[in-house]
Amino acid sequence: MKPKPQFAYEIHPLLQRRWSPRAFSARPVDEATLLTLLEAARWAASANNEQPWRFIYGAKTQGERYTKLFDCLNEWNQAWAQSAPALIMTLVKTHFEKNGRPNPWALHDLGLAVGNLTTQASALDLYVHNMGGFAVEKAREVFSLPPALDPVTMIAVGYLGDPEQLSESHRARELARQERRPLEELIF
Repeated sequence: MKPKPQFAYEIHPLLQRRWSPRAFSARPVDEATLLTLLEAARWAASANNEQPWRFIYGAKTQGERYTKLFDCLNEWNQAWAQSAPALIMTLVKTHFEKNGRPNPWALHDLGLAVGNLTTQASALDLYVHNMGGFAVEKAREVFSLPPALDPVTMIAVGYLGDPEQLSESHRARELARQERRPLEELIF
């Protein structure tokens, strides 16, 4: 059993529950639920209300789109993410629509959107695991992405599964206590 994290101060239960599992249940995540997560992301704050985030999502039940997303993952992530019933690719528009200038806050804004998505997932008893380990150029090609749209992360989405389904190395990470730097190290 996974040890509970230690919080220096009491935070909201939805935030306490958040963690990034590698073991997902085979229980499907229906499209309406995925769209609910993306709706939560849609309402995040952004610089000049630009909303530079974009998403490509696929559930296993949708077949080809899921397979295309899965095939972009590196082998390490494929080994455990194969149990995730849904995948989401996050993308960001790098320039403001209104004037074409670079948007230096686009990644920050995407992070806020993913934060909303993650909190909504927790409220629905879902878990998400963000990944940087995927082939960006392959994603560009497979999804015919325009140059101004950058793939940033992949997210596995699903209900909590059994860590015993994981390889030994993945299982060890799955069962380890969540650790964070002490708050004093993060505040100046």
